[in-house]
Amino acid sequence: MTFRLASVLTPRDFSEAEMSALVLDGQAYRVGDCISPIDVVPSPRNRAAAIRAVIPARLIVEQRSAAWVWGALYQSPARYEVCSDSGSRTRPQEIRRLILREVVIGARDVYTFDGLKVTTPLRTAIDIARVSANFGTTELDVIARLMKIGKFGAAAGQAEMDDRRNLPNKRVATLRLKRSEERCVSLSVDNSFS
Repeated sequence: MTFRLASVLTPRDFSEAEMSALVLDGQAYRVGDCISPIDVVPSPRNRAAAIRAVIPARLIVEQRSAAWVWGALYQSPARYEVCSDSGSRTRPQEIRRLILREVVIGARDVYTFDGLKVTTPLRTAIDIARVSANFGTTELDVIARLMKIGKFGAAAGQAEMDDRRNLPNKRVATLRLKRSEERCVSLSVDNSFS
């Protein structure tokens, strides 16, 4: 009988020293705070499993953390950006590595990977465009990659924002989405990240 490791190994499975040794030996690679065996292909499901291992249940992964899950951001954020539905009244016990927002979010804004809720590429792009205080080339490229992954353009983002009442920063988000769409044409998405 052949023994097969899980596709994502967490700090509950191995100590940090053991995980580092597996990475140094070329047996595994980093996936956020976790590792994956070298024969596991990077994918959104794999990255979602890594986040699911370290955040409290019932939270929704959003913004740059969701962009990382989808493959539009290539490195895991240092702090996970998560949200909870304003109606759920979730209060995580451990929040030192989390940036938590309470938002109004609908079922169409969320995709579920094996129990972990992640904002869709469209919702993720809109949120990054609306709330990023520092918006530069990195953010433009992340949104452009989300557009390629989700197969949508600036018009879809505009329509989605127009459906919501009292949504702050719509005008600036619209401009940012249009600028990202222009970059989308020349950007390629690495298939191992999508």
